[in-house]
Amino acid sequence: MESKAKVLGHPIHPMLVVLPLGLFIAAVVFDASDLWRGSTTLAAAAYWNIAAGIIGGLLAAVFGLIDWWAIPTGTRAKRIGLLHGGANVIVVLGFAAVWWMRSTAPEVGATTTQFAIEVIALMLGAVAGWLGGELVDRLGVGVDDGAHLDAPNSLSGRPARAR
Repeated sequence: MESKAKVLGHPIHPMLVVLPLGLFIAAVVFDASDLWRGSTTLAAAAYWNIAAGIIGGLLAAVFGLIDWWAIPTGTRAKRIGLLHGGANVIVVLGFAAVWWMRSTAPEVGATTTQFAIEVIALMLGAVAGWLGGELVDRLGVGVDDGAHLDAPNSLSGRPARAR
């Protein structure tokens, strides 16, 4: 099943998910370092990484939803896609809650409770990422129709299916 939202022949959603994921991971690393060493610079960096990760996550969600709507109803892919998307919404909401709790003083580091929320959200994000891999690698969602090892370049304008 081909992706419905593409740029230069490639699905947009997988291109966008790496940014919020990396930002959220960096925020957790910065907050862990801040909790250990007490650095207002690291605390502020974590706060702004979370803010950017939320924006990136919401943008990625738009294109993921476009692709999810195209998956046929009643399929395993539709159910897995719902779990994948729902889990990622919870991840973004978890980080958004921490961001909001810290919004009055971004340079003040996360509390241990806020840090725990971040870590739990990140672990849920790992599960959601695995589900995304299941969609693409196992169920072929977002993969060009007829894809094969010798398919022509996506910019060629020719279909992937061998004729």
